[in-house]
Amino acid sequence: MSDVQHQVIFDTDPGIDDAMALFLLARHPSVKLRAITAAFGNASVETTARNALALAGFYGIEVPVATGAGGPLQSNARRDFPAHVHGDDALGGMFARLPAAAQTLDPRPAHQLICDLVNAEPGEITLVAVGPMTNLALALRHDPGIAAKVKQVVVMAGAFGTHGHSGNVTPVAEANVINDPEAADLVFTAAWPVVIIGLDVTQETVMKHDYLATLRGKGQGVGDFLWEATRHYQDFYHERDGIGGIYSHDASAAAYVIEPSLFTLRAGPVRVVQDGIAKGQTIQDHHKPTGATTPWSGCPVQQACIGVDAAGVLRLYAAAFE
Repeated sequence: MSDVQHQVIFDTDPGIDDAMALFLLARHPSVKLRAITAAFGNASVETTARNALALAGFYGIEVPVATGAGGPLQSNARRDFPAHVHGDDALGGMFARLPAAAQTLDPRPAHQLICDLVNAEPGEITLVAVGPMTNLALALRHDPGIAAKVKQVVVMAGAFGTHGHSGNVTPVAEANVINDPEAADLVFTAAWPVVIIGLDVTQETVMKHDYLATLRGKGQGVGDFLWEATRHYQDFYHERDGIGGIYSHDASAAAYVIEPSLFTLRAGPVRVVQDGIAKGQTIQDHHKPTGATTPWSGCPVQQACIGVDAAGVLRLYAAAFE
């Protein structure tokens, strides 16, 4: 009997923490990856798609890999990317150390691949998105009917102010959301079940220097690769926040799919501020309805993570290397 419980499309902008999350999904017996779709975010979509292909080959993942959005819904103009966080290649300078990809990109755009797979297996596919949500928004625009056919949507995005965690780009906005606020709002207000893994929990789970060092020599070279890739990433976070390690951003989304009991959820519709000083802020109405009409009225109830068993997430991630 198969142990597979989750058929996953991984929508990503690799990205050091994306690479870490992908390995956890690839290794866990409860997950079967069905596709990888790339978007802009940590680098240009050309770079993230290249990274996705190379990582898939390195991790032994044989699924379609497709290129998606090169920019936000509002504008596909070229933009600056956070090389100061992820490095010029978005993998901490380690892309050149990856073996050449054996496969080529799927000819379909990412949103079409998402729609094709969801429509082929209604009720089976979990979308895990750890970058800007533009590909998911484009899929909804292309075929709104997929909302009723997706099993669940798990996103690493946003911040709701719990535990003192708000934005990491502005005082209120998290990177994946502010990169495309319109797409995020479309995803959060669609009639499909969304779980939002925000900074409220990802910044509560810190992979310390010594923890990362224990990965070396494990995972058939993956531990060494991730150790080296995270040197740049760790330097950024130590200089900015003095945490002596890295936040478990995207790996937390993967961990939720595998072991949701590690997380505490809060229910309520979620909206995204579209402009002004608070652009990109995620706001959940988690109070009982008062009868007043608000921007949250009529929007579906979604789940925001507000608590985490950080030690449990770290144990789960380390087990992927055993």
